[in-house]
Amino acid sequence: MTAASLVFVVDDDPSVRSSLKFLLSTVGLQAETFESADSFLRRKAPDIPSCLVLDVRLPGLSGLDFQRELATRNICIPIVFLTGHGDIPMSVRAMKAGAVEFLTKPFRDQDLLDAVRVALDRDRARRKHDKEVADLRQRFDSLTSREQEVVSMVVAGMLNKQIAAELGTAESTVKVQRSRGMEKMQAASLAELIKMIEKVKAPSEKAS
Repeated sequence: MTAASLVFVVDDDPSVRSSLKFLLSTVGLQAETFESADSFLRRKAPDIPSCLVLDVRLPGLSGLDFQRELATRNICIPIVFLTGHGDIPMSVRAMKAGAVEFLTKPFRDQDLLDAVRVALDRDRARRKHDKEVADLRQRFDSLTSREQEVVSMVVAGMLNKQIAAELGTAESTVKVQRSRGMEKMQAASLAELIKMIEKVKAPSEKAS
């Protein structure tokens, strides 16, 4: 776990940073600490599963504003919020924006450790999904434009003869293009191909 993941702690209180780093180390988790959101943003995050333990009240950019800033920068990292002055609207806002947990100080050590593990698992799952999608996109991009058309029509439920009529080509040609498309996508069946294309297509493409 130590080499495979990293926990970032952002809190302006040195004693809190120190105690959290020690707590995380007791369960084999590596942590890096920062005194402000700005100092964290200056650090280039490594490409490994990670999460952020973030104090709500910080000098400069507040925790909730920082959460929004990360989203603006398209930095996807699960957040566990800590606060000594939490209120319900604040926690609701944080959770709606995707926070894993919102813990009020003083909190139980185990509650924090549990939240961090959930956050790291969530980041691992996201990274795995993103890699799968990137691999599928690469395969899809390796198809010729006509093969992409044929595959998309197949996935939409069209028969070979319907595709041939739509494209103004022979059904035998469509069969060859369909076969090549499935081979390049490494799809063993139509059902598998449909799942692959669903992952490749962006939500906006699906809606159009």
